[in-house]
Amino acid sequence: MIRYAVISSFLSKTKDRFHEYNQTLDLEQKFKMASEIPAMQGLECVYPYEVNAADEVKALMKKYKLGISAVNVNVKAEPEFRNGGLTSPIKSVRDKAVRFIKEAKDFAAAIGADKVTCCPLGDGYEFNFQTDYSKNWEYLKETFGEAARHRPEIKLFIEYKPSETRGTCFLNNAAKTILLINQIGAPGLGVTLDFGHSMYGGNNPAEELALLHDSKLPYYIHINDNDAKWDWDYFAGSKHILAYAEFLYYLRKFGYDDYLTSDTSPTRFDIKGMFEANNRLTAKLLKVIETMEEKGLGALIEAGEYMAIWKFLEENLFGLK
Repeated sequence: MIRYAVISSFLSKTKDRFHEYNQTLDLEQKFKMASEIPAMQGLECVYPYEVNAADEVKALMKKYKLGISAVNVNVKAEPEFRNGGLTSPIKSVRDKAVRFIKEAKDFAAAIGADKVTCCPLGDGYEFNFQTDYSKNWEYLKETFGEAARHRPEIKLFIEYKPSETRGTCFLNNAAKTILLINQIGAPGLGVTLDFGHSMYGGNNPAEELALLHDSKLPYYIHINDNDAKWDWDYFAGSKHILAYAEFLYYLRKFGYDDYLTSDTSPTRFDIKGMFEANNRLTAKLLKVIETMEEKGLGALIEAGEYMAIWKFLEENLFGLK
């Protein structure tokens, strides 16, 4: 069953290069706000900077009747990670990044969560002749492999992103992330697919989803949107509603039954309203897609006559009859 969650840090103060938005909330205030958003059923919390006391989190989960979709482990913020944590040439720095992931898995186990997600944003490069690509690939296999072998029952989902904080991240698309996991060969690894990361990386989120499904690896989903030029974290469907509808069609087709977690930044817009919009639009689209399936959308796609598919979408997705 699809459920809805939100990355809890987006419920509090956020900032860009020039401005700060909204008010700082403590952890309980974030849980309370999430519980007040229609259809919200969980939180993805950031370890170790936002959550690190298991008893406190378990008490808040019980009080506000919310699950934890994932523990998001931050391996970019420490000063030592500025030039890469998991791929640092200094072994003690790599060890520290791995320790953060292991501790996040311990924390997830302590609160009853089933997964950790990690986006290695500091691991990458900016310029030609800046780095040894093969050596860094080996470092990724070494570090993620070691982290995966710790508590393999708590799955570790690797989130890829084209860029930020590095000009190019080493793991910048689904295919490379799948390749890395297959080369590691350890159990308990999966991929976090962020709709916006796929879109601004020049990929089709639905196609990358199909690639993940066919790889037989577990996957976990972040929802948002952008202008395909940068990771703006707009609300779902606000820029690419047709691509988002196709993405949801394949999530249904493949039987996804985990959280859809909002990785969306409210900035200057109403916080509750934005996350309610993510949940509301997604639920409406899923219902419409179910009806379209019953009317034979799959058979139309199989037949491959796109003008017939487009007419079907006009009438059944857009309601233009």
